[in-house]
Amino acid sequence: MPKHNLVILIHGLHQAAFVMRPLAKRLQAQGFETHQFDYRSMRDSIKTNSARLNTWLESHHHPDEPIDLVGHSLGGLIIRDFIAHYPQWQIGRCITLGTPHLGSVSGDYIWRLLPAIVGKSYEQALDGTAPPLPKDIELGIIAGNKAQGLGQPILSYHNRKRRKADSNLKDKSLAHDGTVYVTETQLAGATDHLILPVTHTGMLMSKKVARQVVWFLEHGRFNHGTVKP
Repeated sequence: MPKHNLVILIHGLHQAAFVMRPLAKRLQAQGFETHQFDYRSMRDSIKTNSARLNTWLESHHHPDEPIDLVGHSLGGLIIRDFIAHYPQWQIGRCITLGTPHLGSVSGDYIWRLLPAIVGKSYEQALDGTAPPLPKDIELGIIAGNKAQGLGQPILSYHNRKRRKADSNLKDKSLAHDGTVYVTETQLAGATDHLILPVTHTGMLMSKKVARQVVWFLEHGRFNHGTVKP
């Protein structure tokens, strides 16, 4: 039997499967078999894309063999939709990277101003209405708090509005990765939550993130510094 489950890597909005390659290579170096699932993030809805993941699995994977799922940003919401609607698959562990589980403030601004930029990824996904997490799923969440990225102007503007409305807001509640607030990455029922000093896109190239992904896949929790990775 293989040492690990097959790990399916799912990219985010405005991306393609190749952006998951650095993480895939680091996982492969640790003995994991990986597949970079590709999908059309703007043209198709989250339900269409999770259905296509199911179709790919039906053609390439045996249902008796567990799979692990790792999703970046919107990819994490596809994971939630997939596990809610295709329970026939054995899910080992799931990890989301910078996924706005509670909805995306930056996505909401863009949806109202220029909806074509987010396409069909907004409804039932970035709007915060993805299916809830089943009780038997082990989910690890990694969030970034390095505030650099394309969404930074939007979130900086939003933070100024929030501070004006409440001068007692703590900096911790305003932290984001340049696209997604740390608070937006939280989800009821998640197994573990970890914040790292990375940007929304930079986390895909980060060795620290890759090490934590491996740790969670192997141990069902992140390494919060108590054990040398």
